Amino acid sequence: MKYQTVRIDPRIDSSNKRSALLRSVLVIYTGGTFGMVYDRESGQLIPFDFERVLDRLPELNRLDISITILTLPTILDSSNMKPAVWIELAQIIEQHYTQYDSFVILHGTDTMAYTASALSFMLVGLSKPVILTGAQLPIGVARSDARENFITALEIAAAVDTDATGNPCPIVPEVCVYFNSLLLRGNRSTKRESVQFNAFVSENYPHLANAGVSIDYNRPFIRPCLPNQPLHIRTVLDPNVTILKLFPGISQPIVEAVLTMPTLRGVVLETFGAGNAPTDDWLLALLKAAIDRGVFIFNVSQCAGGRVTQGQYQTSHYLQQIGVVSGADITTEAAITKLMVLLGREHDRGTVATNHLRTLLATPLAGEMSE
Repeated sequence: MKYQTVRIDPRIDSSNKRSALLRSVLVIYTGGTFGMVYDRESGQLIPFDFERVLDRLPELNRLDISITILTLPTILDSSNMKPAVWIELAQIIEQHYTQYDSFVILHGTDTMAYTASALSFMLVGLSKPVILTGAQLPIGVARSDARENFITALEIAAAVDTDATGNPCPIVPEVCVYFNSLLLRGNRSTKRESVQFNAFVSENYPHLANAGVSIDYNRPFIRPCLPNQPLHIRTVLDPNVTILKLFPGISQPIVEAVLTMPTLRGVVLETFGAGNAPTDDWLLALLKAAIDRGVFIFNVSQCAGGRVTQGQYQTSHYLQQIGVVSGADITTEAAITKLMVLLGREHDRGTVATNHLRTLLATPLAGEMSE
């Protein structure tokens, strides 16, 4: 597939040895609020032409980073994000993995946490930064947060330490979300705000960095750099999953309609508090029947903070008895994408495969949940 690309190199004399040491970043523009500008003729916001990116962001010339911007053929509002686009993003990263030191993805905010979570499971062996960012206000608006978010994401993507052998190693070799001065682990992030600039939070895991006058990295909580390991990607995702949020008064016909869908393979069950659910006989019977048919039920708390401690209370003890898998402190976004990826790699419905998948669901694969 052919992509529009724009290259930005800092103004450094080609004879200067430092130019050979520049970090290279591939920026992938998917769409979203970030890339909109005001059109005087129509009086509307229209997609921004990245061929003229330096007109809007002349600061890019002052970064000692070699930047290539790649635009997807179809610019998406993030509400239209789909697993097929996650696969395309993973394939682009794999294709250019040896050419670039790191990657920045410009993405709409509404589904950014889903994309970040999905990529964290799809990019196996990742040892380079993949930073997702965007904006609450378009780049063409005077008070836009797009400039700071983009420039700082680039700086974080290019930031390196020196390893024990003296070679450069990225400080943040994992999938992250950068927004409003905070760097978050991608599969620990969730969108909280639609009208304030502090759009994203990570309730159950510390921030990886805070960008003020300087960028302060919370190094103990960043995944270690493991250079020279090969990257391979998972490109088969199973979309036959759903989210079932419990609420007081939820009715049997509704739950039954969800759990008896013929193609259903996995359910993120959003429960109360520490993983609790009503103990109505009909609900437990429906959940057990689904599990017996090979449907995976993944217990995730509705609370933004805290975690599922399945079995602590009698109301969650029954869930544990019938085979519901505890999601600990995973987010809903990470839970649903983890289900898609794991179910996509395993089609066997036998006992051994089922038990293996249950173990993987309950095990941290990319730092998405606590032990």
